[in-house]
Amino acid sequence: MHRPAQRQRLTRILVGAAAVPMMLVASGCSSDSGDGSGDDAKKDSGASASSSATEAGSVVKEAAYAKLPEPCKVFSSKTLKEMVPKGTKSNKEGKSGDAATRGNCSWNSLDNNGVDGSQFRWLNVSLLRFESDAARGTGEKLASEYFTKHAEDARSVEGAKDTKSQPLTGMGNEATLVTYDLKKKEGTFKQQTVVTRVENVVVTVDYNGAGLAGDKAPKAADLTKAAEKAAKEAVEAVRTANGAGGGSAAGGSTAPSKSPSPSKSASKSAGQGSDLGKDSGTSTSKSPSKSATKKD
Repeated sequence: MHRPAQRQRLTRILVGAAAVPMMLVASGCSSDSGDGSGDDAKKDSGASASSSATEAGSVVKEAAYAKLPEPCKVFSSKTLKEMVPKGTKSNKEGKSGDAATRGNCSWNSLDNNGVDGSQFRWLNVSLLRFESDAARGTGEKLASEYFTKHAEDARSVEGAKDTKSQPLTGMGNEATLVTYDLKKKEGTFKQQTVVTRVENVVVTVDYNGAGLAGDKAPKAADLTKAAEKAAKEAVEAVRTANGAGGGSAAGGSTAPSKSPSPSKSASKSAGQGSDLGKDSGTSTSKSPSKSATKKD
């Protein structure tokens, strides 16, 4: 009489016992599903990190200098008095579509000594600033490339005689002096061109002189000394314009931006002194050697 009841209880126990491994299997499946989700999350995280790295790769270091000094104010009155004694107030600023990236100013001096002849001097300063560009590189790199090309242009002026070139120290990151003689109908003009780079800015100082109407030609050594001094002064003017420490958040980063194109930044300028300063400096395309800065 008791056996049926015992069998029923045993059946319930066995069914319950059989249900335990099924729950464990279900639990195991759930656990496997969770691991899969974790892998997917890791993949998504990795993809995101890779994307971030790619974006970071397109960001370049911000250029050191964000502005230029006023070109007609880079030289002290004392310097102008020494270099262009009769033309300290003859400054002519070249036209520029963007004063933050390029500038130019020139002066000319004619010291007329009557029957003893005349002394002519022409001084020009050109400034070109490069911004960092994600596609082309940092402002410093672009400026250095332009410096190299610009110095070569200064050594390749048509008609130049006795051309000499040498590196300079003590001004900016790199500098070159180019000298030559250029014979014109008025006389022989002795040209001094100093091209220097300070961070992302290229500074060019052109200085030439001539003895006219029978006066003696100036000494090249004197002109060279004056041109080098002027170049150092122009470099310091760039630094001062950006603060003594140097520039706009140097060492930061920036998104892609447009830089002046070197192919549009150098101009013909050989022998401008032969025109005795007429219209000199009215634009950066009228400078005394190929080393002066072109404008877009």
